[in-house]
Amino acid sequence: MTNLTSLLVANRGEIAVRIFRTARALGLATVAVHSDPDADALHVRDADAAVRLPGAAPADTYLRGDLVIKAALAAGADAVHPGYGFLSENADFAREVLAAGLTWIGPPPEAIEAMASKTRAKELMRTAGVPLLDPVDPATATPADLPLLLKAAAGGGGRGMRVVRDLDQLEEALDAASAEARSAFGDGEVFAEPYVERGRHVEVQILADTHGTVWALGTRDCSLQRRHQKVIEEAPAPGLPESLRETLRTAAVAAARAVSYEGAGTVEFLVTADGRPYFLEMNTRLQVEHPVTEAVFDLDLVALQLRVAEGAALPPAPPQPTGHAVEARLYAEDPAQDWRPQTGTLHTLAIPGAVRVDTGFTAGDTVGIHYDPMLAKVVAHAPTRAEAVRALAAALAGARVHGLTTNRELLVRSLRHPEFAAGQLDTGFYDRHLDTLTGDNPDPTPAALAAALAEAAPGPDAPLATRLGGWRNLRSQPQTRRYTTAGTEYEVQYHPVNHPGIRVLDATPTLVTLEVEGIRRVFHVKHNSNEIYVDSALGAHTFTRVPRFPDPQDRTEPGSLLAPMPGTVVRVAEGLAPGSPVTAGSPLLWLEAMKMEHRILAPASGTLTALHVATGQQVEFGALLAVVQEEPQA
Repeated sequence: MTNLTSLLVANRGEIAVRIFRTARALGLATVAVHSDPDADALHVRDADAAVRLPGAAPADTYLRGDLVIKAALAAGADAVHPGYGFLSENADFAREVLAAGLTWIGPPPEAIEAMASKTRAKELMRTAGVPLLDPVDPATATPADLPLLLKAAAGGGGRGMRVVRDLDQLEEALDAASAEARSAFGDGEVFAEPYVERGRHVEVQILADTHGTVWALGTRDCSLQRRHQKVIEEAPAPGLPESLRETLRTAAVAAARAVSYEGAGTVEFLVTADGRPYFLEMNTRLQVEHPVTEAVFDLDLVALQLRVAEGAALPPAPPQPTGHAVEARLYAEDPAQDWRPQTGTLHTLAIPGAVRVDTGFTAGDTVGIHYDPMLAKVVAHAPTRAEAVRALAAALAGARVHGLTTNRELLVRSLRHPEFAAGQLDTGFYDRHLDTLTGDNPDPTPAALAAALAEAAPGPDAPLATRLGGWRNLRSQPQTRRYTTAGTEYEVQYHPVNHPGIRVLDATPTLVTLEVEGIRRVFHVKHNSNEIYVDSALGAHTFTRVPRFPDPQDRTEPGSLLAPMPGTVVRVAEGLAPGSPVTAGSPLLWLEAMKMEHRILAPASGTLTALHVATGQQVEFGALLAVVQEEPQA
C-alpha cells in the first residue's frame, strides 16, 4: 500500500475544484497549477498551494507535462490527478509522472496508449468480441455508404468530427476534420464509419483495482449533444431492456480486461433505434458526467480512484443502485447564435434547490476565451426519473445567472420537452428541436417595468406608502425609461403606470411585486453598471440602458467581416488573398474560441478586397477580418 499525503491536480476549473473537495475529505494536501489568465481562478483560491505555469494558451500551460511535473516536485506533492481533458489521456505524460517518482491517479500508461487511437482501439475490441461498426474507406465510399461520420483518431470532445451526407462534400469535410484534429490533438488522422441516424449515446462507467476486480457501474445516457459534445446526461439510461443492459456491462468489462485496466474509465457505445449496440471508444479517465453515477450508486469515484492508486482492493461487487440522476451542463454560450461562446464577468451564479452544483466559478470571476465555456454542472437525484428531471428543471428555472448569455433556458425547455420526458432520446434531438427550444421568448414588458420601478424606487426601509406613492395612477408628467434587450429597444412608462393588465403592488431597488393579468408576480432585480438583471417565474431578462457593445457593423463599409467574438484565427481558406473571387456562403476563415471552431462566411458573391488577419493571429470582438465587395446585380 502507498500512503498518499499531497495531491496535485493537473487541470483547472470545475474538475480541479471537485477533486480538491474529495482530497481534503481524505486528509490530503492540495496543489493547483494555473495559467496567467487563471491566476485568481476558483481552483487556485481553493488549493493549499498553487504553482504558476507561465502563459495563457493551453499548449503553453496545462499541456506542458514537464512544467506540471516540475510544479508537483517543487510543491512537495506525491501524486498527480489529471482530471479530464488536457493531459488526462496522454500515455507519455503518465509515464513521465511515474518516472519522476510520483503516483499517477489513472490507468497504466499501456492501457491509455492502447485506447488512445480510436482506430487501434477498435481493432483491439474486435479481438475481444466487443460489437463494432464496420469502418468505411473514404477513398472508395459510394452513395450507399452515406451518411458518413468522420472522426479524429486521437482525442475527443467532438473535435475533428463531421457528418457527410453528400459525396461531393467528402473531400472538403476530410480536410476540415483533419485540420481541426491536428490543431486540437497534434494528430490529423481521421477515419470514417456509418453515421447512425437517431442513435443513442450510451456508456458504462467502469472501475478496476490492481487485484483483478472490475466493476461495471450501470449505464448512462448522453444522447443530448451539441456539436458532438454532451449537454444533458443521466443514469441509468432510460428505456433499455435488461438484456441490452447486461450486454453493455459485459462488453465494458471485456474492454477493460483486454487492456488490463486500473482505475476509473468509461466505455462508450452507440445504440441504434432497434437496440443494437456498437463500441465507440473508451475514455481512459474520469468523465465530466461522473456525478450521475456517483449519485445513483452513492459513491465518490475520485476517492475510489485515490484508494485504487494506493493499492486498495475493491469489494467483489459494487453497491446496488438506487433512484435516478440527471445532469445538465450550464454553458456560457448562445444556442440561438450557433452556440456562440460568451466571455465576460460572471456577476451572479446562484442555483436553488436540493441539487448538486459542481463549478469552477463564483460571482465576480471572469470567463475568458482560452478554455471551455462550461460554467457549472447541475445534478438532481430522486427516486424516479420523472422526479429527478422535474427537480433539475425547477432548479435551473429558478437560477440567477447574470453577466453572460447562457444555455440555461435551453436546458429547462429540453428537460420539459415531451420527447425527453418520455425518454425518447437520440443524438439528433437538437437538430430537430433547436429552433423551437430557442424561440418564443417570454414577453419582456413586465420585467422591463420591474427594472424601471426598481431603478426609481426608494430604499427597502422606506414606508410602504412612500414606496408605492410614486406609482399610483395620478395625473402627472409621464416618466419613461428606455432599455434594450435581445437586440430590441423598449420604452417603459412607469409614472403613471400605463401598461394594460399590469398593476404595481410594491417596489424596492431589488424586489418588485406586480399583478400581471390578475396574477401576483415577484421580480428579483440586480443592478450592475449599465445592465439590469430581472428574474421571475416568467423568465430571466437582461436590460441595458445603452448598448454595451454597439454593433461595429454600423461603423464599417458594406461587406466587412467582423469577429463575432474574441478568438484565434486557426485557418484561412486555401489561396485566399485580396483579389480572390468568393461565393456567398463559402467559408473564408475559421475562428477558434473556447475550444470551438466558428466559420466566417462570405456575406455575398464578389471579390475579396482586403484580408486583415493570418493564421495564428488573435483578434478581439468586432475586429475587422476581411472585406468582400459584392458583385453588381445583373
